[in-house]
Amino acid sequence: MGGQTGVEGALAGGGGAGAPVGGPAWTDCGDGFECATLRVPMAAGQPGKQVELAVIRLPAGGGPRIGSLVVNPGGPGISGVEYVRAARVVLGEKVRERFDIVGFDPRGVGRSAPVECLSDAELDTYLMSDGTPDSARERSALEGAARRFAEGCRRHSGGLLPHLGTADAARDLDLLRQALGERRLTYLGKSYGTLLGAVYAELYPGRVRAMVLDGAMDPGASRLRLSVEHAVGFERALRAYAGECVAMAGCPFRSRTVNGALEEVSGLLRRTDKRPLRGDGRREVTQAVAVLGLLGPLHDRALWPELTEALRRAFKGDGALLLRNADQLTGRRDDGTYSGETAANLAVTCVDGAYPRTAAAYGRSAAVARERAPRFGASMVWASLPCAYWPHPPTLAAGPLTAKGAAPILVVGTVRDPATPYAWARRLAGRLESGVLLTYEGDGHTAYASGSRCVDEAVEEYLVAGVVPEDGAVCPGIG
Repeated sequence: MGGQTGVEGALAGGGGAGAPVGGPAWTDCGDGFECATLRVPMAAGQPGKQVELAVIRLPAGGGPRIGSLVVNPGGPGISGVEYVRAARVVLGEKVRERFDIVGFDPRGVGRSAPVECLSDAELDTYLMSDGTPDSARERSALEGAARRFAEGCRRHSGGLLPHLGTADAARDLDLLRQALGERRLTYLGKSYGTLLGAVYAELYPGRVRAMVLDGAMDPGASRLRLSVEHAVGFERALRAYAGECVAMAGCPFRSRTVNGALEEVSGLLRRTDKRPLRGDGRREVTQAVAVLGLLGPLHDRALWPELTEALRRAFKGDGALLLRNADQLTGRRDDGTYSGETAANLAVTCVDGAYPRTAAAYGRSAAVARERAPRFGASMVWASLPCAYWPHPPTLAAGPLTAKGAAPILVVGTVRDPATPYAWARRLAGRLESGVLLTYEGDGHTAYASGSRCVDEAVEEYLVAGVVPEDGAVCPGIG
């Protein structure tokens, strides 16, 4: 790559490994897990002010130990610590036997200097607000809500805000590698975790032992283009769900055709835009909430029965299950508090990407998205509007990542992945100099440990033994 990439530019003067890091002081934190805190510089090349990162590991289970496998579940905003707490479910025995499974909350997430933007009550209001403006008044209200979100982040987390980007997290990941005593990194990243892994490999290609990127992001595309493609992915998943539903007894759609079922969903969303559904007695289910309630179970084929029941009730005016699904997606707890996922997700997204600075640009993209993804397109484009008012410039410029000189990097793409469309995996694998594409012909967001023995065996053989699948290999879908 000629010249300085956006990633390299973000770390100019501070792209090295940083100050030497000592091994973590592990303490028992229950159920066989060990926890520690890793202190890292807040800003590249400025060791004075530090951020404390929460780290967890599950020691290798008895086989000849290879080293540490660092995992990231995505988001951005999802806790890596909590993901490792579920390691016995989300990771195969073969890797748990041979590796210490290590996770961390990236800066701004979970217990690692969590970013704060709005109060819980304010976030309730923000998430319920109309995300598909149909008039000048509604557009003005949406712009005001986006400005308040960005201003809240600046007011409550101003010092941390410029240092929440993926390039910063990748530098932290290398410090974690050092602290673990690993000469090279073994890594499994899902969803947003694939972007973190790709950025790491770009910055430190010689320090990659093995890297699996499952449910790949595409670092080379513009941000609003990704929003449109993201919406198209969920539209495709909804179509696949509707096709299965209308062929089964008990399906809540009156129509027995896929297109008819999709139009019934559109009708439901139009009605909630005018008259919200009943919710939990305190909150109504607006159109924005209904969209979130549909998106949640579309991530995972195993959750399609829950979507069926939520739609059955919603068609009768009861939106409680849609509201529950929306809460799970946004990290809202039963007591009304939020986990911080929503704030962290937007903060990292905005500090990473070069978003347009005018609402008019979002309006144009939303119109395109509505054509390509009628049920989800416009709302997904408008969801990133706070980035138009972000108080700091982006730190991760769009551009291709090649990771020149890295060991083989396994990119796993699911053909009908709703959240990270398969085209992103193809593009990322093609751009990485050592990228190897493994295709899963199935449904759902990410493929490893999702029921495909073919995918699991390929991933685990690569991580454990370094056996790289043939580029372009295909695993059949299940069910």
